[in-house]
Amino acid sequence: MSQSPSSPEPSVSPKVQEPKFGFNSYAERLNGRAAMLGFVLTLAIEYSTGQGLLSWLGL
Repeated sequence: MSQSPSSPEPSVSPKVQEPKFGFNSYAERLNGRAAMLGFVLTLAIEYSTGQGLLSWLGL
């Protein structure tokens, strides 16, 4: 199929948003922040209870 000369090519490409799922920078940044928060909370639990997280959970 050939294009007719009356329909020119667009000169500007559309700005497409990066998806919020899969392996992308947004997901990796969110995962890293959740891991840091979990690590800090684990340290806080160990400090406040005086025992490790696994023993605190009863494992």
